[in-house]
Amino acid sequence: MLDEEPGRKRRRLWVHPIVVQRPHKGQFHKLYSDLRQDPLKFKSYCRMSIETFDYLLICLHPDLNFMDTWMRRSISPEQRLLVTLRFLATGNSFASLHFEFLLGISTISGIVCHTCKVIWQRLREAVMPTPTAADWLRIADGFYQSAQFPNCIGALDGKHIRVKKPPHSGSRYFNYKQYFSVVLMALADSNYKFVIVDIGAYGSTSDSRIFSVSRMGERLRQTQLALPEPSRLPGSAGPPAPFVIVVDEGFALSPHLMRPFPRRDLDVRKRILNYRLTRARRYVECAFGILSNKWRVFQSSIQMKPDNATLVIQVCVMLHNFTRIHDASTDADLGLNMTSSVSLDLSRPGRPGTAGLAVRELFADYFSSPEGALSWQMDAIRVSR
Repeated sequence: MLDEEPGRKRRRLWVHPIVVQRPHKGQFHKLYSDLRQDPLKFKSYCRMSIETFDYLLICLHPDLNFMDTWMRRSISPEQRLLVTLRFLATGNSFASLHFEFLLGISTISGIVCHTCKVIWQRLREAVMPTPTAADWLRIADGFYQSAQFPNCIGALDGKHIRVKKPPHSGSRYFNYKQYFSVVLMALADSNYKFVIVDIGAYGSTSDSRIFSVSRMGERLRQTQLALPEPSRLPGSAGPPAPFVIVVDEGFALSPHLMRPFPRRDLDVRKRILNYRLTRARRYVECAFGILSNKWRVFQSSIQMKPDNATLVIQVCVMLHNFTRIHDASTDADLGLNMTSSVSLDLSRPGRPGTAGLAVRELFADYFSSPEGALSWQMDAIRVSR
């Protein structure tokens, strides 16, 4: 008889007796049919409606369907998708899901990773396509209707996603909030959908640096984002204004990145610009809030390797957009209540922020003019003092 391989743990059981009971006591077999009879409970369990779940399953079915063998039956696509959604919706450990679904821990790990890869591959182009000039104009119209901020093509910000410290990583993932993280940099529209994302940067890196080295930032600098041509602000006879992305103080000012005025020595005109910009920028903050409240894997540290943690974030972003499209206006339970003489020469030489300063001054003049002012903006800036 051959000697056993040294250092290898001998398997005591081919299938654990608890796992054998899966067809009778597993959560999928006990709950799935009953959940489909109650749309509200199903949505609470899966974070999407029955119709959206079924449509998602149709999209993923070819890649989640495996053949049975003479040794064991394969796990159905429905169960694979449900296990993955439950992991993303709760953030429960694989060991916890093992006792719920009566699947092996390594089996659950494989199911989640494989299903996430399939979701990313199948949904990426459908729910987050590369924006065209027409898409940017549609987004700008949405911001003008919702936030009264013209020529705005998105709100940009970064969100730190807590992760387990990778081995031998030093302080690269350690952020200013005193925990380990990777950064989700996202551009959101007025419907709280993500338009462009960059995922996986070290938590120790600043938002401005992440954006500048990202593909999104590089394409913006090289004018490869298919942005529309500058146009006059509504009702204004002034020079055409470029389409801008609204950001906070952590980003550098540029012709297409609009940040607020510094908080010192603010006059009324500057306070109005900051107020109007904040009203537009809140959409990316609310998008992050909807994302983390729906997919509670973000509520605790993701106990996975950085590559797999990045994959989980990518999939949650895809599912966020997917449910925003197919389950529109159904996030009320999350508690979100959303309610110049400057001549622009964007090619002139000078320090990098010069053109950006001119753009910001143009918007500040417009928001303080009769054509661009809101009836309540003076009351709003008095309350915020």
